[in-house]
Amino acid sequence: MALNNLSPAVGSTKGRKRVGRGQGSGMGKTSTRGHKGQKSRTGYKVKRGFEGGQQPLQKRLPKVGFTSRVVKPYTISIDRVTKIAELEEITIESIKSVHKIQSSVKKVKLIGAGAKELASKIKDENVLYSGMNK
Repeated sequence: MALNNLSPAVGSTKGRKRVGRGQGSGMGKTSTRGHKGQKSRTGYKVKRGFEGGQQPLQKRLPKVGFTSRVVKPYTISIDRVTKIAELEEITIESIKSVHKIQSSVKKVKLIGAGAKELASKIKDENVLYSGMNK
């Protein structure tokens, strides 16, 4: 037995359909395309998602946006919440004890005129401050 002698088992493969080779082949005349119509013509192609003029499914369904993976910080104005400036160490837990914040908040940004002076008190990497003074 050698590679050049290999052949598939008897009955396991079918011969290919020879279309458009005369009436005797059984696939002559219309060449298995039926009669008339767009599908019988040369160069026919259906656009992806085309439903024969009916509004396609992707247009019937509502749009779905995306959620950004960048966590935006919760901003707190130091001018309004003066209790934060009075804290000795500024962490998210200490801010939550003084100011009402949702438990889902992961980052806090302090803004306002006195925010830059608080930079030395900040002990948590998730607490940011605005470097700009008003």
